Order: sequence, then structure tokens, then C-alpha cells
Amino acid sequence: MFKWASWFSRDEIEKDIFSPNGRVRCHFSLKNGHVFYSVFKNDKVIIKPSNLGILICGEEPFQNNLKLVREQSRRHVETIEMPWGEDRYIENNYSESTFYLAENKEPRRIFTLRFRVFDHAVAFRYEIPPQPKFSQITIKDELTEFNLDLNTTAWKIPAYEPDRYEYNYEKTTVFNLKKSVHTPLTLKTPNGYYLSIHEAALYNYGSMTIKLNERNILKSDITPLSDGTKAHIVLPFQTPWRLIMLADSAIELTTNRTMFALNDPPTEDFSWVKTLKFIGIWWAMYVGEWTWAPGERHGATTEHAKSYIDAAVRLGISGLLIEGWNDGWEGDWLENGINNKFTVSTADFNLEEVANYAYKNNIEIVGHHETVGFIDNYEKQLEEAYNYYAVNNIHYIKTGYAGSMMLINGRREFHHSQLGVNHYQKTVSLAAKKKIMLDIHEPIKGTGIERTYPNLLSREGARGQEYEGGALSPSHACYLPYTRLLSGGMDYTSGIFDLANSVKRISTTLARQLAYFVTIYSGMQMAADRPFMYEEKFPEEFSFIRDVPTNFEKTLPLAGEIGEYYIVARKDYDSEDWYLGGVTDETGRRVHVNLDFLDNGVYEATIFADSDDAHYRDNQFGILKQKKRVGKNDSLDLYLAPGGGFAIKLKKI
Repeated sequence: MFKWASWFSRDEIEKDIFSPNGRVRCHFSLKNGHVFYSVFKNDKVIIKPSNLGILICGEEPFQNNLKLVREQSRRHVETIEMPWGEDRYIENNYSESTFYLAENKEPRRIFTLRFRVFDHAVAFRYEIPPQPKFSQITIKDELTEFNLDLNTTAWKIPAYEPDRYEYNYEKTTVFNLKKSVHTPLTLKTPNGYYLSIHEAALYNYGSMTIKLNERNILKSDITPLSDGTKAHIVLPFQTPWRLIMLADSAIELTTNRTMFALNDPPTEDFSWVKTLKFIGIWWAMYVGEWTWAPGERHGATTEHAKSYIDAAVRLGISGLLIEGWNDGWEGDWLENGINNKFTVSTADFNLEEVANYAYKNNIEIVGHHETVGFIDNYEKQLEEAYNYYAVNNIHYIKTGYAGSMMLINGRREFHHSQLGVNHYQKTVSLAAKKKIMLDIHEPIKGTGIERTYPNLLSREGARGQEYEGGALSPSHACYLPYTRLLSGGMDYTSGIFDLANSVKRISTTLARQLAYFVTIYSGMQMAADRPFMYEEKFPEEFSFIRDVPTNFEKTLPLAGEIGEYYIVARKDYDSEDWYLGGVTDETGRRVHVNLDFLDNGVYEATIFADSDDAHYRDNQFGILKQKKRVGKNDSLDLYLAPGGGFAIKLKKI
């Protein structure tokens, strides 16, 4: 039921904006020239009264001496059809109120606050039109607060650290968030509600991090530029949406798609975009068999690439990633990245020959651009490099930005600053013009722009399996669905079967490696191990990787707790088949999975689960494989070993 409550005066307003189902309420108030908001669910406080405003260099804050000029409200009902992803359809239903504000004394500046209240979220943004006396501003700070109970539980990774987003998640309380942390920041309130603070539609602005201010209230902390400011803006301008996702349980939070709904639909034809599953000349370098740099053990040779293309054909995989093909990997490549050339192959690699061989075999090449954060060098070559791939029928690129900072305009900048955000957007926009799809590593976090630019198929943006060998615990993949994955798909580089390799010992069971293809979504999904592990060692297990889709009709989370376990079911976009995956932390557990989400009829279940004696340290290859017929009235009892998981294909008969 929809309700309104509103009382106006010249200088004051109190207004409640209710979600379509009436359960979520955002309270907006203007009192004594200041604006505040608060958020409630089922009349329980989620966010207490919180300040809003923007601080502009050389000016008084956009926060004081305000009056309401005009207010508009509307209801919006829409179903969005996504071209690819975890869910084909997303509901975009909200109540919107827009507050046009002006200062009641000089310099009489104006700005707008726009609120949207969904059944499972609250979002708002600042909109700044051209001002009577100026058309450009430099933002010194954003004054947005999220006034939560200090005893609220938080799951966080630190901001402004050398490895960007690539840290292990830690459980703490809001009281301890003295230093900035990245979003999505997932939280649990003392009254039992779950929320995640994030942003949507991030363009031409620094990424929002969050920390406690001097009043012990969580406040936005926009990633600064090297000059100490937050953003240089030409008016009119609108900030990214400040997004508060809400849920009654942790597992409900994992299907919140509001971030995508807050982005604009595409303005171009993206019918050419296709998701992809690929293998790669990649993991062999990590385990020391080959090298990125040229030499006796160089991985990216013409000979190796052709053999991998042949393997992709035999395996039924559509793509091949080739890393280390270009000039610039010699010596300390992290320091020498300024010398990278993106249209010059090494002496033992012929890109044109390899690309032609792949084309004849109907295999997509995933090109690779490791910039090492030397943006000045990369942008000088960007259009020529994209053209080079396009004329060689290479339609996918994995980009990389290793290094703690970016070099932009001769200055060291954070990856997540306004200049970093603008660079990433430049690559996405240019790739769209060239009909190229991207998988960005060391990226800017996802804020839903994949809706506007569907050619952005995947990102990294968290610790993936390259950190195996001691830096990942089994709990890590049990945090991701409730934290990082709220910002979109992730290239986790799953499917490592060489679990006991002495160089990179993997902290999972074999069944868990299959589970990742269901529990961690990516529009570009990599089967990361070497082909012989799939063909010679575990062909039956690989059949699941071959079959599991990269595009889904529907996603249903079934059970889980943050950092403990996660179980999910996904329906194939192109068939009646379903895929189930589950992962657990260091604790083994038995789960009972009801299949009542299935349609009527009979399904053949192909099950890969941990054996009773499996363990991520002691018996990684203990696996139970079986087939059985099931229907919607059946259930499955499954064991997840410590550090283990399961993967199931349900094929409609």
C-alpha cells in the first residue's frame, strides 16, 4: 500500500516516501536551513537522521540556509530485460520525490536532491544545475552521512591500500571503521536487518569510500585526486546514486539488482555482445612452467597458442586468453610498464597468424592489455591498439592495471579517483564503438553501468585464485556473494584442478572448483587450468564446466550466511535446465536442498559433491559423482566438506 505524509512551509518540510509495498520508508526533512534523511523498514530504524550536502572549494557548503523551491513526486513501474547476466528480468518499481532547494541568502545557489524508494532499497543523488554566477566547480568533499548504530556488524576491506580491492574480508563493527573502507559495505543492524551501502552510475567522479567522521557517524569519503580535491566538474552535473540495499536476511541481499535499475538503458545497438567461456595461456605461468617474458620458457608463442586453440576445439570451449604476447614484459614489468607496446608482438609470436588460425577454428581470442597503471602510455596507443585487434577479428580484451597507483597526466593517481574512473570509462566507450567486449582486472568497482554498456562483461576487483597458495582461505568465496558480488560479476579464474601443485597449492576440494562456476557469476568465465588437466586427468568433471552457462534466466539463492556458506540455483537462459552450486568455509556441513523451484516434469541430476572423507587440506580429490532422476517434489541431501562444495546440473528430460 502506498502512503504519503507531507507538511510544507517556506523553509521547512517533513516528508515520508514509501516503497511500493509500503515496508520501506525514507524520511526527508528540511529544518533550520539543513536537510536530513533517515531510513526505516517495517517502522524499524535502519539509518538515523543523517546530514546531506556538498562542500565546494572556495565556497560555503551546499548545506546551510536552504529553503524548498519546489517538490515533485511520481511513481514508476517497469520491468527491465537485461541482455545477459544473473537474471533476465529486473523489476524497476519505485516511488520518487525530487526536492529543488535554494539558499535563502547570497550567493543563492541552487541544487536538487532526488530520492527513489524501492521495496528493497533507497537511493538518492545530488543534481547541480548551472549557477547564476558560475558554471564550473571543484568539489572539496561530499557531506553525505549514513548514521547507523555503532554496534552494527560490518564486513569490510580497506580503501587506499596498494592492492586496491584485493584484500580478505574482515568482520567488525561500525564503531571500528575509523579508516576508509570500500563499498559495497555490507552490514547487519542490531535489530536483525541486513543492508549494503554502495553507489550506482559512477561517472566523472571519485569512487565513494566510507569511514567514521569526528561525530562517530559513517560518512562518504570520495577518493581524492593528487591535488587533494575530489572532483573538477562542469555544470550541469549529477553525482552517482548513493544506494542503500535492504534485506531481511543475508541470502536475500544477494539478489538485490537495484544498482542496475539505477543506470540508464543503452542508447546503441549491443545485439553483437555475447558472453564467453574461455581457457588461457595464463595458469602455466603462475605455476612456473612458462613465463610472461620472452625466453626459453615463454608462454605466449605462436606454437603454444595454436596448440591451445586445438585444445579449446576438443574441449568445446569458445575462447582463448593469451597473456604475454606483446612487447614490454622483459625485466621488472611492474616498473617497466611505461614501455609496453600494444600493437607489437614478441619475436616468437605472430598475432595475425594466431588470430587467423583461431578464426578458422571458430575460437574467439581474448586479447590482453596489461597497462601496469601507466595510463599516459596506454591512452596514447588506445585507439590504434583497439583497431589492431578489431581488424584481426579479436572481439574480447582482458585489461590489467597492476600497480598501486596510476600515472595520469604525469601524476600518481588512485585507480578509483575521478581521473581513474574517467579512464576506465574511456576504454569501455571506445570498445563499444569497436564492437569489443571487456574483462577489466584491477578495475574500478562495478556500479551497474553494464546496463548502459553491455560490452563490459566482467571485472576482477577482489582476490581471485591467483592468490591461492596461502593468501586465500576457504571462507573467502563465502564472503564474496554477500559483499563484492553485490556490485556485479567477477572473473575469479575458476576451474583449477591441479590442486596439490607445490607452487600454488589450492585450498579447495575438486567439487568446489566446479561450484565456483555457479556461485561466482561472470559474463566472461575462465576455465583457468591447463588443457591437459581437463582432457587427461578429469574429463568427467570438466564436462560440468563445459556445460554450465555464462548467461542465466533466473537466480534463486537457497541458503547461506556471510563468510560461512552459500548455496544458489540458476536457470539457463537458453533452456529449461538448472544449475546448483554450493560452497562452505573451513567447517564441513550437510545441507538439505528442496527442488520445489523446478517446473513440472522429470530432470536428470548430474551431481558432483564432496565425498564423506573429502577435505581441502587432507583429501582434496575426494569426490562423489552420481546421476539420478528428480522432480519438483524431491530434495537432495548433500555434504560440503571443509573447504568444499558441490555442483549439480538438472537437465529437463
